[in-house]
Amino acid sequence: MTRLFLPALRFVVPLGGLALALAVPSAARAGSCEDTFAQVGNPLSGIRFNAAVTVDDLSVPVAIRQLRGIAAGRGYDILSEEADDGSMLLEQPRSGAARPFPIIATAQAEQGAARVKLEAKLPAGMLAGAGGARTELCAMLGALKGGAEGIAAAERSQGAVSSAGPVVIEALMLSQQISQEADTNAAVIPSRYQGKTFTIKGRVAYVTKDGGAYRIDYDIPRSTNDLALKFGKFRFLTQISCLAAKGQGAYALSLRTGQGIQLTGQYKDYDHARQVMWFEGCRPAG
Repeated sequence: MTRLFLPALRFVVPLGGLALALAVPSAARAGSCEDTFAQVGNPLSGIRFNAAVTVDDLSVPVAIRQLRGIAAGRGYDILSEEADDGSMLLEQPRSGAARPFPIIATAQAEQGAARVKLEAKLPAGMLAGAGGARTELCAMLGALKGGAEGIAAAERSQGAVSSAGPVVIEALMLSQQISQEADTNAAVIPSRYQGKTFTIKGRVAYVTKDGGAYRIDYDIPRSTNDLALKFGKFRFLTQISCLAAKGQGAYALSLRTGQGIQLTGQYKDYDHARQVMWFEGCRPAG
């Protein structure tokens, strides 16, 4: 059973976030979040945390669009947004050995107001403290605004994605991680990785010209059959490919097969059928 230790800006927040969570904005009805918080389920079947808030002078689409910016600013990934229908799917990213888990946001109109609910669904075997969950969910809900202020916040939030710093990871580990996620649901991978930057360590398989850039492919086996230690139940391994940034052509051409590399780049695309993920703007780390 995995105990979930959530970093700052998620279910454990710094003092600034805690102050935000305890503050009730003028547009929200008093006591509408902390009083609604509930925990259901158990570690064996999966724990669920939920909380809701009602904000006056707020429409359903504006509520969801605002929430996108709030969640992205706190480090969550936005997997889907259907603002007009009042729904959004957030995800807390993978943290160490802890698996990612979804948070479902819904909004309903209520006589000149919007009632917004967040429900976090932890997978079986994952634990998190109810106090931290309540603080975090209410911090996000408490940041919602009504009226002109809410409309302005929604406009600023358009297209917002998590801007967390580069994730440093071994190429083979990243490959296995993506393959495991694809085995569960490949359709969510592009949304999960959109806007994310990685520093990837590994060895060169080969370098080739790809359009106007040079592509550096990492040396990764095609199948788990070639691994001494296997991770997950999948068979095929995702290949990792890095498109060199402008000005990095000379560096790319200097590389040799088998040479150790550490490149920083941003997610570009994923092809489940071809079992490959591309990164772009890649340059030597450090």
